[in-house]
Amino acid sequence: MTDDHRIDLTSFVPAARRPIDITTDYQPRDRPRIGFTDHGLTFDGRPRYIIAGELHFSRMSSRRWDDELAKMRMAGVNTVSTYVFWNHHEEHEGVWDFTGSRDLRAFVELCAKHGLYVILRPGPFNHGECRNGGLPDWLYGKPYRVRSCDQGFLDDVRSYYARIGEQIQGLLYEDGGPIIASQLDNEYMHSSAPWEMTTGISDEWVYSSREGDAYMRALKRIAVETGIRVPFYTCTGWGGAPVPPDMLPLWGGYAYWPWIFYQNQSDGQPRKHPLTEEYVYRDYRSQDPVLAGDFRPPYDPTTRPYACAEMGGGMMVSYHYRFSLPYKSVDAMTNVKMASGCNFLGYYVFHGGTNPKGDGIYFNESQVSKISYDYQATIGEFGQLRESYRRVKSLHYFANAFGDDLCRMDTVTPRESAAIRPDDLDSLRYALRTDGTRGFLFLNNFQDHATMQDRHDQSVAIRLADGDDAVFDRLSLAADENCVLPFNMDLDGIMLRTATAQPVTRIRPHGENADTFVFLTPRGMGEGRFVFDADAAVSGCLSRRDPAGANDGEDLRIAVERDKYGRTVVLVPERAAFARFDVTVDGAHARIVCVNRPTADRMFVVRGEALVFSDDAVYERDGELVVESMRDGAGIVVYPADYCRSLGNVPVRSDGPDDLLGRAEIVFDKTGMVAESPVVAEEVSSPDAIADPDRMQTPTVTRLADDRYAIGLPSGFLSKLGAKDALLRIRYRGDIGWLFCGSELVHDNFCNGDPWDIGLREFADRIPGHGLTLVITPLKKGAKVNVDSPMAARMETSDETVCELLDVSLVPVRELVATR
Repeated sequence: MTDDHRIDLTSFVPAARRPIDITTDYQPRDRPRIGFTDHGLTFDGRPRYIIAGELHFSRMSSRRWDDELAKMRMAGVNTVSTYVFWNHHEEHEGVWDFTGSRDLRAFVELCAKHGLYVILRPGPFNHGECRNGGLPDWLYGKPYRVRSCDQGFLDDVRSYYARIGEQIQGLLYEDGGPIIASQLDNEYMHSSAPWEMTTGISDEWVYSSREGDAYMRALKRIAVETGIRVPFYTCTGWGGAPVPPDMLPLWGGYAYWPWIFYQNQSDGQPRKHPLTEEYVYRDYRSQDPVLAGDFRPPYDPTTRPYACAEMGGGMMVSYHYRFSLPYKSVDAMTNVKMASGCNFLGYYVFHGGTNPKGDGIYFNESQVSKISYDYQATIGEFGQLRESYRRVKSLHYFANAFGDDLCRMDTVTPRESAAIRPDDLDSLRYALRTDGTRGFLFLNNFQDHATMQDRHDQSVAIRLADGDDAVFDRLSLAADENCVLPFNMDLDGIMLRTATAQPVTRIRPHGENADTFVFLTPRGMGEGRFVFDADAAVSGCLSRRDPAGANDGEDLRIAVERDKYGRTVVLVPERAAFARFDVTVDGAHARIVCVNRPTADRMFVVRGEALVFSDDAVYERDGELVVESMRDGAGIVVYPADYCRSLGNVPVRSDGPDDLLGRAEIVFDKTGMVAESPVVAEEVSSPDAIADPDRMQTPTVTRLADDRYAIGLPSGFLSKLGAKDALLRIRYRGDIGWLFCGSELVHDNFCNGDPWDIGLREFADRIPGHGLTLVITPLKKGAKVNVDSPMAARMETSDETVCELLDVSLVPVRELVATR
């Protein structure tokens, strides 16, 4: 039985795009002029879809910046936002540090190299789980309140901003550089952070202020005067923060909230995490919006763009909230924000980081680990590509390829969506972006802190403004999945009436005079159903179960049939990993490639001219196509087949009778050289064993005490592995893990059951001389402290302690160049 849903657009009137005056004149004459309408950012009046990913440069070794920015760019990110933490640069008053990982200028120059715009977030208060929200300790003793219009504080802010202005001179957009915007303070009048020097005594918090627009205007004036001159300035939109009329308010969306567990309820019991509204479609530009979460704008939401700075690209593990982020939550939120009117996506954070150390202090705040800021982000702090990275890039490619059209479309939600609440797990969640006659149907089947069921046999009928209908029959979607489906999509002169496949991108392979349109079949859909007009001719049908191999004898034929209206329908089975067909109508021609969800997750779009599929990381660096592997081998599949000649020294060969794709696969031996046959590496050692040091992927592990282990690696282990880095992977049970090199704490971890990875590259040369010591703080159950004893002695007892090292392994990180 089909579940029917309807949307009527016959009275729909597209909203006018009205210019709004929130930009400055700090723009060059020879570059596109940045402006805004009430719907989003424009370049010379043309809409541009912004995809911003947060990466904190001072939370990463500068040796890693180049590769990690390249990975972000390959994911379709076009803008990098970054906090500038004041206390990372002026820990001691008057002593400045912009060297190494703190080198702001070098970082921005690398962003420019990778074609990435930059949004600076210099605070002065930033939060970001940084000590004091990024404010230096020495501000605490000053005769003024921080985050206020007190002249003494503003004078110190001026000194700080002036140093930033010096660093970015010549890198501003008006100078031809990449810096297009700056945020002023963060969550002003909404949130704060503990003064870490007093935490545990009185829980004293940084002043959150009450001076509103006056404070924000003062910061903007100082920024301009000290050289932070950008086309537009941004501010926090949520939580009652002031929104000056000449700033862009930025919103966010978090579905996992460690802060609600920082303290227990008054009865001593832990809180229960609520289901959030982040996965229910809303029209955030409606004149009468459904107020959800923190979305309570102090302005008419139809007069400003709905823009995001802090969509949950991950979430940190805090001491009282040990959870594993469901990675499908990230692209599901992207889908919902896109459908809800957002033309300016921003993730916090897109790339995890590792904190620098201060002079006798740690720069993270007390509720999170001292060193690690991995954040379970789309890219881990040592460059690990998470499932969220692989999934969300398909939506980024979509926005980059079709964002011009998408930005011109409005949000339409069905009438019943206003009544949908997060705990309603039965109603179909859907919305449109449309101009009245064409557009995209968005579907979401993910809800945080709930178990969704597969959806089957749904039907959505759209009565268009011109009286025609766009009907999606037989819609199905697996639990936790989301998708975007087109209707009346123009494929360069050929009208795609509807499709149960998601448009991803368009590429122009070398030597071809037309674009190839790339789609993906959502998981659980069953088939990609492409509906064209009756006169469409279909040819060149090819499909494969394995994107570079045979179909294992299984019939994966692309079917062509007529529907009840006589239209031409192309059916691509979902289990076809890669399919291609051509459509011709009255001389117009379109080539379509359709992949399934697992293949899309392995797909990278290279220069708008080719597709590369890999289980490894693929990115461009200095004109080369790099394949970075954390496996015992590496491999690529390319389309077109002749796009790459080799991977390392292994030729890329056409695979299959149709020469549709090219393929190269290699394996590594223990020295990192290409081996002729697969090698199974030893990854795990017993904690009580002393492993053979010649088995390079097995560290030596010696138990020193119940909670303490020595981990050994020989001299030059990275070069012997042929690796640029290696991750020490630790699995343990306990409360907190601490890793020391000599006497220095190099990493830490709040145990949540996931593997704990530590990149060794930055201190690899010190390991042979100093060794590594792993300390596990036991997890104590039923702990009690007895203070009723003489001489102020304290005695702790517990009913049970958990402290167990499960295994330790080494994961080499190797890279190869794919020659084109």
